[in-house]
Amino acid sequence: MANSGIQLLGFFLSLIGIVGLIIGTILPQWKMSAYIGDNIITAVAMYQGLWMSCAFQSTGQLQCKIYDSILQLDSSLQATRALMIVGIIVSIAGLGVACMGMKCTTCAGSDKLRKSRIAMTGGIILLVGGLCAIVACSWFAHNVIRAFYNPYTPVNTK
Repeated sequence: MANSGIQLLGFFLSLIGIVGLIIGTILPQWKMSAYIGDNIITAVAMYQGLWMSCAFQSTGQLQCKIYDSILQLDSSLQATRALMIVGIIVSIAGLGVACMGMKCTTCAGSDKLRKSRIAMTGGIILLVGGLCAIVACSWFAHNVIRAFYNPYTPVNTK
């Protein structure tokens, strides 16, 4: 079983990862595209996220619109949303289980074998949560790249 310092380091790195996962899920910069007209005044940067789409104009205005209905979204975006939420929930649960198995806690008494198994289970749960997030991000990136190289996608939306 690892020493307490390594367990605490893993706990805090996992906590930072969960915070990053939550922030990444909320931010609208999942897909970015730009439309530049005949002059610089008509330039617009478009951001599309899991929960909203935003338009940043060259005048400095940022306008965001939350998606009205889940039924209007395509299935890949809905699946990405679901995987990210599942990744967050599973990771938080894994962090709780791993916390119970750490040496510095009194949960499970002084049985070292039991605490090490609980800590190992928490680590595996954290890995499953991270895997959900990696699959969601990779799938969304694959769809963005496929749309970019699609010859039927208009040039001004790439």
